[in-house]
Amino acid sequence: MDFQIEFFGVPFLIMVLVLLISMFRVLREYERGVVFLLGRFYKVKGPGLIILIPFLQKMVRVDLRTVVMDVPSQDVISRDNVSVKVNAVIYFRVIDPQKAIIQVENFLEATSQLSQTTLRSVLGQHELDDMLAEREQLNADVQSILDKQTDAWGIKVANVEIKHVDLDESMIRAIAKQAEAERERRAKVIHAQGEFEASQKLLEAARILSQQEQALQLRYLQTLVEIAGDKSSTLIFPMPIDLVAGLKKLTE
Repeated sequence: MDFQIEFFGVPFLIMVLVLLISMFRVLREYERGVVFLLGRFYKVKGPGLIILIPFLQKMVRVDLRTVVMDVPSQDVISRDNVSVKVNAVIYFRVIDPQKAIIQVENFLEATSQLSQTTLRSVLGQHELDDMLAEREQLNADVQSILDKQTDAWGIKVANVEIKHVDLDESMIRAIAKQAEAERERRAKVIHAQGEFEASQKLLEAARILSQQEQALQLRYLQTLVEIAGDKSSTLIFPMPIDLVAGLKKLTE
């Protein structure tokens, strides 16, 4: 009889010990516990030592640290009908553990899927040039939309960064040709502007020389001297009558 009592007493003591151990939980500083009593929400506990009633209370751990999630590459068709592949990274964290557990089945998976659809939707409303040149504005637009939609899940989206916008080879060649044409256009504009400014200066100089006949004649003689310095060829210039008259006046 004593043997039976002792035999059944050992399993009983082990079961009691297991129950006592299961009553105590320790939550870290960045963790919270969502406690359910008979299936109904009871309260959010933590951090520190948590005591649970066995078989009556269940707890779900929630991490409050910022989660860095990589958004897989998405096929996006821009507003100007250009197909590109875009991937991004989002930074978010749980600010309301109760909503994160009760309002959505898996808040990590839900946030990932929502970020993919939002990325395609927002970028599809812009042209390719905007995707390449205005990433900061696009990041802000995606972040704002995600933050509003995940607010019901107790999640705060802190930042969104578009990492890569991949183009196919034909589009890269087209962009290179466009950039080359733009550089040529700017070069022609600068050259034309230089010609225009030079013509204005020449016109101003001609007006000044036309006011003084002696200045024009001296300029003519200076040109002859410069040409005469080149002995590789022989040039014949007619002597203008006005020049002779001007030289006569100068000698007088």
